[in-house]
Amino acid sequence: MMAGLFFLFHTVSFLKGVFYSFTDWKGYGTWNFVGLRNYMQIFRDGDTIHAYIFTFRFAIICTVLVNLISLILACALNADIRYKNFLKGVYFLPYMLGSVIVGFIFNFIFANLIPVFGQLLGIKGLSVNILGTTRAIWGIIVVTIWSGCAFHTLIYISGLQSVDTNVYEAAALDGATGLRRFFHITFPLLAPSFTINMVLAARGYLMIYDQIMAMTDGGPGITTTSIAVLIYKKGFGAGQFSYQMANAVVLFIVVVTVSILQLKILEKREEKIG
Repeated sequence: MMAGLFFLFHTVSFLKGVFYSFTDWKGYGTWNFVGLRNYMQIFRDGDTIHAYIFTFRFAIICTVLVNLISLILACALNADIRYKNFLKGVYFLPYMLGSVIVGFIFNFIFANLIPVFGQLLGIKGLSVNILGTTRAIWGIIVVTIWSGCAFHTLIYISGLQSVDTNVYEAAALDGATGLRRFFHITFPLLAPSFTINMVLAARGYLMIYDQIMAMTDGGPGITTTSIAVLIYKKGFGAGQFSYQMANAVVLFIVVVTVSILQLKILEKREEKIG
């Protein structure tokens, strides 16, 4: 039953979208086959190329930083510290709020609170709303990482808790402590968790949409317009339905390709470690 519903509402819709990407359909009325014209237009469209550059830049920065910060937090929360269960709940709170809610909250903070503190402290860079400047990407990155760390931290914590403590005891007898123990024991044993987090993070950030729409709506201009945002705005707001369907198909292929490459590379690393 569930498989049938999934096929009906997901797979059939996807296949229809692929079909319409080869037409000139505007979302209504009649249509004609245009072959690969929509796909060829992608490589000649300056806005689309800019959106892909922004999306890849955003995805690379966020994937690296969110995994680095989440790994540090996981190690800290996995240590024998007070109130660690309470702290886990605090770190998970942003994920529970949802990306759209977090985006609107920080939109208000960047526009109304931070500029006031920046002016009081005499810090020129904080005296204006960063979301209205060409540096808006960094504001979105900060919020995206803050809200995304919770999920990835939990995965790393699960991996850390599965490590046998006897391994650390044996390492201590051999003199492996601190960073040496982390790089030679902890991190190699976290390889499966690292693979999962890298793939999920890259996939999610390549399709970034919610935070951008809530914080900048793709602006100023097209400065923070990702591929997903471009597909939505141009497809439904500018009558480019079939063209943006082609863009969506290309994005799907990009995400799948990146995910497969990541899995192959990281799985080879796991085999070497194993």
